[in-house]
Formats: sequence, structure tokens, C-alpha cells
Amino acid sequence: MPTSPTTVLIVGSGPTGLTLAIDLARRAVDVRIIDKSPRFPRSSRAKGPDPRSLEVLEDLGVVDEVLAAGSAPMPMRKYRDGVAIADATPFADARPTPDSPYDRPRMIAQWRLEEVLRERLATYGVRVELGVELVGLAQDAASVTATTADGLPGIEARYVVGCDGGHSTVRKLLGIPFEGKTDEARMMVCGDVEAQGPDRGFWHQWFDEDGAVMLCPIPGTRSGWWFQAGPETDTSGAPVPPSLESFQRLFAKHTGLPGDQLSQATLLSTYRVNERMVDRYRVGRVFLAGDAAHVHSIAGGLGMNTGIQDAYNLGWKLARVAAGQAGPALLDTYEEERLPVAADVLNLSAERLRATLEAIKEPGGGLDTAVAPRTDGLGDGYRWSSLARLGATSRLRAGDRAPDAPCRDVATGAPRRLFEAFAGPHFTLLGFGAGTAPALRDASAAHEGELLAYGVDAGGTHGLADDQGHARTAYGIGPGENILVLIRPDNHVGLITPPEDLRAVPDYVNAAALERA
Repeated sequence: MPTSPTTVLIVGSGPTGLTLAIDLARRAVDVRIIDKSPRFPRSSRAKGPDPRSLEVLEDLGVVDEVLAAGSAPMPMRKYRDGVAIADATPFADARPTPDSPYDRPRMIAQWRLEEVLRERLATYGVRVELGVELVGLAQDAASVTATTADGLPGIEARYVVGCDGGHSTVRKLLGIPFEGKTDEARMMVCGDVEAQGPDRGFWHQWFDEDGAVMLCPIPGTRSGWWFQAGPETDTSGAPVPPSLESFQRLFAKHTGLPGDQLSQATLLSTYRVNERMVDRYRVGRVFLAGDAAHVHSIAGGLGMNTGIQDAYNLGWKLARVAAGQAGPALLDTYEEERLPVAADVLNLSAERLRATLEAIKEPGGGLDTAVAPRTDGLGDGYRWSSLARLGATSRLRAGDRAPDAPCRDVATGAPRRLFEAFAGPHFTLLGFGAGTAPALRDASAAHEGELLAYGVDAGGTHGLADDQGHARTAYGIGPGENILVLIRPDNHVGLITPPEDLRAVPDYVNAAALERA
């Protein structure tokens, strides 16, 4: 007999699963999150959130903790024959702008990021259930039953989401192929190590003709480093399994420094370049997100970030359907929107890897080549989506990421950013110009509790003042224009319309894929 039913069961408690759990819990959705590991990992793994993921984390209420626990990317120091020959600072020219407050990634050990996310999840009364291994799934038209290895009664849920990584049990149980390739020729050994000697102000990269060693300080530690290297091989040419002793030999060989500067290696692993993805994100009431749906090279740091953004796309849709605020067709838009993004990210990471491998053949080349404007995640939108219904300005189209902008709260006189207005589990309607005031009042009354309306220079004693013109510039709306912009709960533009179209906003919120159940 299954245990008491839950609305959403999440399998896997990495950044993807935790992001989804927080997003659902803050929307008052009953959620459970399980993980087969008996304890929380202390591995650093992914190096941190990109600018778009930082925007997501701000909406979830944890960005301050993440910024405090991490560090800005440090300069990269590159060596040949053991001699430092060049420094590179990929984000030296990057600056926050009014529409994009985060101009660079934040480096943070994955275990620390997961701690921050778990602490946030706990404020909603939800905790990760460790040592619970999924072994079976059965679903019907109304629910899914998850069988676990402990032999206890199954877990009944209306929906299940597999956030359980590249070796996803959920994906395998669904029988979804993981198409692509594994490049055995491009192998690396990785680990977290303790090291004394190298300057912690740099990400050190030693390249030579027959290999490489990379050593990057882990923020929040006194002597912890991320270690990466080409694998050591034995006399037959086979890779030697990673170990502290192997790391020390590789370090001495490629750097010319004493190998015993490294100690206490953990998270010993062999990394192969995998480029694989699913052909669908959903089977009935079961969904995939993050590495369970797509894996690719580490170039550009896109893996964890794509998973976080998968979760952010899915969370509000699951919540609205579960609450009866939208029909089940809304859930089809998760795959419609995120599958093309996954394919694009796979191609982008592969291209960045090729560029980096070419660059390091030359003196002065290094991992900075993997950084490109598109690796910040800020350009990813859904213009092709059935939810991108209507409208465009000189800067934006429906489906685009909604920009930030500094404004002033008319009632209090205090500064107020658009991202602060967007924060929370709701639609946001911006009305630029005094002519939008009646439409704002009507929408606010008709959709109370699920939509917040803000006039921008719309007159009256409430709303926002765009004193410096940053909001109109970011949204491509000229002086004197009266335009409504509806922002989805995941901070993408849903529609852009003149206020005279009295049906545009209610039709978007109530009709077609968002039709009420």
C-alpha cells in the first residue's frame, strides 16, 4: 500500500532538484525530494552559477547567501615548461548594467551551493530524504507510484520529476534513449585536493605537449583546490585510476613543482566528454530535468546552470496545473521550450571545447577560450514557444528574458528594481504610460493572487517611476508610448500589447495552454 500521497516527488537532490523543490514549496505545492545517497556529498564538482542562474537564485531568495559564500572568477595564470607566461581575466571588461545586474559567474563549491538551497527549502518545512533509492515506477491516468529499494510501501505522487543525473534511474525506467556519443580520447581525472604553495589568487593552468594540469582554488576553503589533469597512463597506455599518488605524479610532471604539495585528495573521478540528450522530457506524469535529460562537455560551465533553468521553467507550470489554475496542456510547454535549449547548449559546449583544445596548443592559450557571450545564459528565450503569444518592441519579443531596471517606488520614494517586483510566484503586469492605468486596475482585480500589476510612469500615487529611463530603454518602449508587458512567473515575457486590447491579458492567463482546469 503506498504511503500518503504527495503532489510532486523529486528524485535527486542536486542543484536541479533543490531548485525545483524550492520553487514548488514556495507555491504551497506538497513536495517530497529523495536521494539514494546515504549522506550529503562534500564534493565541489560544478564551479558555480552563471549570470542567468544568479537571477533565478535571486528570485528564490538565496542569491545573497550564494554571493557571500562564493567568489568572483579569479584570473587564469598559464604556464609553459613550468614558467608563467600569461595571465587572462575573462571578465575584466564585464560590468553590471541596469538590465543585467550580474555580469559574471560566481564560483562556489557545489556542496556549499546545495547547503544554501537545502537551508532555503527547510524554511518551507521540506527536507531531503536520504538513503531512499528509486527502483520502479508505475503510472496511470491519475498518479505515479514510485517503488523504493527499502521494501517499504511505494510513494504515490501526482507527478514525478527525475533530477537524478547523467545515470538517471528515472530516465532508464521510462525507457527514454540517451542519444549521443562518449569521446574516450578526451579523458580527464578530477578531484578536490588540499595544496600548499600555489598563489590562491589565480586559477593555475600548466599546458605542455603531452598533457595538462589545472588547479583552481575552491572558495570558502583555506587550502582546498579543484584539480584537473589529463590522465596518467601505465606502460600499456591504459589510464591509471585516479588517486592522490597519481595526482602527485601528474602535478610534478607538468608543473615542475614537488608532488607532495598536494594532499588529501577526495572526489577522485575520471571524466569523459559525453554529448548526449533525450528526445523527450516527459512520459505521462513523469518528467526529466538537468543531467538526467542532457549532458555535455564542461566547456563554458553550462551543465548545472542548464539544469537550474530547466527546474525554473517547470516549477511554475507544475504548480499551476496542480492547483487547477491551468489545464494539463501547460505541461507540454516544458518540453517544447527546454528541449531546443538543451540541443543548443550541447552544440555550444561542444564548439567551446573545440575552440579551447585548439587554443591550448599555442603558448598563452587557456581555459578562458571557453568563455563566450552566450555562456552567460542571458540570451536564452522561448520565442518559438506557444506561450510566446503576442507582441514586440524595438528591443523585446514575447518569449524573451524579462530585463531588470532600477526604478523608484512612487508611494515611498525608495529605489525598487523590476526584479524585486517580479520576485515571487506570480505573473507581473507592467504598464508603461498613463494610458495603461485602467488596464492595470482591471487585470489586478480579475487575477487577484496570481498577478501583480505595476504602472511605470503611469500616474497616481502608486507604481514605479522610471526616472532615469532605464526601464523604457530595456523594454524598447519610447517616450509617450502606452504598452502593457506581461511577465511570466519564470521572468520571461509572455506578451506585449497596447492597453486598448482589453482581452489580451485575460486571454493569456486563462486561455489555450493556460486554460483553467
